Amino acid sequence: MSLLLYGHPFSSYTQKVLIALYENATPFQFRMLGPDTPQNAAEWLQRWPLRKFPLLVDDGRSVVETSIIIEYLQQRHAGPVRLLPDDPAAALDVRFLDRFFDLHVMSPVQHAVGGALSGDDGKAADGLASAVERLELAYGWLETQLAGRRWATGDAFTLADCAAAPSLFYADWTHRIDGTWPVLRDYRARLLARPSFARAVEEARPYRPLFPLGAPDRD
Repeated sequence: MSLLLYGHPFSSYTQKVLIALYENATPFQFRMLGPDTPQNAAEWLQRWPLRKFPLLVDDGRSVVETSIIIEYLQQRHAGPVRLLPDDPAAALDVRFLDRFFDLHVMSPVQHAVGGALSGDDGKAADGLASAVERLELAYGWLETQLAGRRWATGDAFTLADCAAAPSLFYADWTHRIDGTWPVLRDYRARLLARPSFARAVEEARPYRPLFPLGAPDRD
């Protein structure tokens, strides 16, 4: 098997790539990173000492950064689901929303999580407050942006949706997407019902106690 993916099932960015692989039923071998798999960690760090995952290895070639990995998969291991449009203008829209979800939704969540993991009550409170403020802005913008759309950029499921699914999944756990944002809430529900993401969510379910803000009893 030529494709190896190093990551963790509970990692949002690992899930982002898993969604792309599952969408096209792309064969790959998953190499779990955790305390019980030190050999996998050693291989991962040898290939990418910056200590970020996921990492894709294709016949010895290392590919990092989730958006790049997904574009690489489309170029080298294309399937029936085109996650990046061929039209340059449409592709720019997809890339923009991909970056939006990573930078303006997932990043605030990670800030709150980092504060909680610090063990410092002050840092935890500040991290959560900052995340809530930033997520409020992102939710408000997305509520308008997604109106009338099934998926992030229209009728087709794309790279942007691969980014949106785990970002909104964990964002809702951090700052609830309630009735104030019905369009965004419904979009998150459609993502959860998508078989590729539903599979990733189920695979990550055993690790929910790891969520330092407290995983809610939903989803």
